[in-house]
Amino acid sequence: MLGEIADRRSKTDARIAELRGKLKAAEALARGKACVFATGSFGRREAGPYSDLDLFILGKRDGEPRHNGIEGSLLKRLDEICIKADLIEATRALNIPDFSGDGRYLTHFSVHEFTKTLGTPEDDVTNTFTARLLLVLESCPLLESAVYREVTEEVIAAYWRDYEDHKSDFVPAFLGNDILRLWRTFCVNYEARTERVPEDEKAKGKLKNYKLKHSRLLTCYSALLYLLAVYGSQKTVGPQDAMAMIKLTPTERLEWLLGQSDLAHAHSAIYKLLDQYERFLETTKADERELVARFKDKKTSQSYMSAAYTFGDLVFGALTSIGGGKLFHRLLVV
Repeated sequence: MLGEIADRRSKTDARIAELRGKLKAAEALARGKACVFATGSFGRREAGPYSDLDLFILGKRDGEPRHNGIEGSLLKRLDEICIKADLIEATRALNIPDFSGDGRYLTHFSVHEFTKTLGTPEDDVTNTFTARLLLVLESCPLLESAVYREVTEEVIAAYWRDYEDHKSDFVPAFLGNDILRLWRTFCVNYEARTERVPEDEKAKGKLKNYKLKHSRLLTCYSALLYLLAVYGSQKTVGPQDAMAMIKLTPTERLEWLLGQSDLAHAHSAIYKLLDQYERFLETTKADERELVARFKDKKTSQSYMSAAYTFGDLVFGALTSIGGGKLFHRLLVV
């Protein structure tokens, strides 16, 4: 494992352990009812000294359908407020930057919202789509790991709803298409929300693009590479394979691919991906003001963006090599 990646994992694990130590009251309130999971750099276990904490609260269903037919969470509103207060206090005590958007993204869902809205227009409106995919692709449990596993299994079961009739040849196209949709959503959101003037805003946009084409890209495509590899080896992908994938961070999925002897033809591309991602983490180990200043320099910016395009080329090469034109690979392309 490369140095910066290993160092980030170790330090992130230590910070998460510190957080858990300050959240005993919140853990008691959530016990058996809900979990709190981290996404973003903490979920990927690669948080740097300037990383903020992106969290979601996900509750078990309470068996009481509301007017829209979706069951609420076992975690009730007042307990949710207390848990959020503890989370805010703990992050401030550890000098972790305040939650982005003044806390408006610190959202509480029931797992039934994740599964019932899957594939419906409400999935985008309620933000369950993004939250559900981040759970699957880059999450780490902060509170109530047992509940985290239970609700994650329920989400995977929704994607594998047709598995019983296709155990020997199941193609995870439903999940694969949602992952591709998330990546396209990231790309569209970048274009829609990025200011081109003044110069500082333009530089911030370039920085966002640089991060998009590394961390967001790897979040999505490491999962697709993993699922493609499993399908290529087994001619099917079971829900247990998806659960095993969820336990791994994006970079750990690449390392898992390196451990598969039948994928030796793709190992060179995977090593290059890890090496390139290592450089990305080293480059972004600074506060936003310093990074924006770097991206205001035209020559430096061009160098960084050239590296981002190279990273995309490497992902494409690995996808082509591992997919090998098999059915699942074809479904992801067309």
